[in-house]
Amino acid sequence: MKWLYALLCVLGLALPYCFFVPFVLTNGLDIPLFFSQLFANQVSSFFAADVIVSSLVLWAFIYAETRKRPVRLWWLCIVANVAVGVSLGLPLFLLLRELETETPR
Repeated sequence: MKWLYALLCVLGLALPYCFFVPFVLTNGLDIPLFFSQLFANQVSSFFAADVIVSSLVLWAFIYAETRKRPVRLWWLCIVANVAVGVSLGLPLFLLLRELETETPR
C-alpha cells in the first residue's frame, strides 16, 4: 500500500496545483479574488464546502489516530492539507502511518 499512498500524494499535489499555479501566475496571490471565484456559483460552493468539511474530518482523524498510535511527522499532513488540500494531506498521513507500522520499536 505504501506505493499507492505515495502515488496518491504525487497526484494529490500535482492535480490541484495544475489549476492553482496558472491562477497565481495570472493574478498573483489575490486572496479576495481566489475566494470570490471559489464561491462563484452553487457548484463551486458545493465543492468548496465539501473540501472544507473534509479537511476538518481529516484533522479529527489525524488527532484520533495519533492518540492510538504515534505517527512521526503527523503535523506535515496538516501543513499539506492547508497548503494543497485533502488530496495531499490524507494520503500523506496514510503513508506516514503505514511507514510507522513497519518501524520496529
